[in-house]
Amino acid sequence: MKVERGSAAHRAGAAKRPTSRSMAGSEGDDHSFPSLPSRLDDDSSPAVSVIVPVMNERRTIGAVLAQAKRVHPSTELIVVSNGTTDGSDRIAARMGAKVLRCAHALGHDVGRSVGARAARGEALLFLDGDIVLPAAKLRPFVQAVLSGAADVSLNDYSGPTRRSRVHPVVLAKHALNAMAGRDDLRGASLTAVPHAMSRAAAERIGLEALAVPPLAQMKALDAGLAVQRTAHVDVGRRNRRRRKRERANPLHRLITGDHLEAAVWLAEAQEPRNRAGAFPSPAAAGMQEERPVGATEERSGST
Repeated sequence: MKVERGSAAHRAGAAKRPTSRSMAGSEGDDHSFPSLPSRLDDDSSPAVSVIVPVMNERRTIGAVLAQAKRVHPSTELIVVSNGTTDGSDRIAARMGAKVLRCAHALGHDVGRSVGARAARGEALLFLDGDIVLPAAKLRPFVQAVLSGAADVSLNDYSGPTRRSRVHPVVLAKHALNAMAGRDDLRGASLTAVPHAMSRAAAERIGLEALAVPPLAQMKALDAGLAVQRTAHVDVGRRNRRRRKRERANPLHRLITGDHLEAAVWLAEAQEPRNRAGAFPSPAAAGMQEERPVGATEERSGST
């Protein structure tokens, strides 16, 4: 799904949060963000909440939800209608989904945060409204969370890397995981569906952070949550190209900006630990600090 949302560097004017007038549930009741409850109290809470942001996906949303409801016997469907005008929301409602209607586009990925706030399930499974995936490919992500094997279950999809020119988003994913000390994750990222996490993990990360997937991932790692690559789903081949929209607002710039935002957050989070001695100085490690030949205490004209 490709609608506008920016990270801190791109968000101005694009990531408008819904007001109580612009967002209404399928029952006609009004909600506001961020005051929407993180879960709905109910004695019959489902095991799994499937969260699907949608913006004009009438061609695919029915098939997406048909597969999603087969993921687990106890599943709720939550569709965040992200400025939809083509009736996708009505299709979702007819299929039994709880539809959170937003009159205007929230911005790319913001719907994940909104949907998570309404989720009641123990495991939250995130999908896109324009990528139809068989239930059999979705179940491993849910099972990893419900079994306790993972707090955050990622798609083992790193993007194409065996090319002379690797896409900047792919590079950003690999670099960010390496920065966090998790080279084993390679390019696996919360930017790619499908992925799942426990509701407890989502609350630990912070529901607001889910709107910026790389940031949410760094917060999960920094919190010591169990983040793993679970199964491979090649969403690159399945993702429908939006050439007109991409020309007007190239999505890769926004996603790269999200990774930069996450990198800055991680560096700031790590800084107090570094000052406390997590990384010893050269002297403490018994090494002699190298100085460039001809270096003086004050240098001028250097860049």
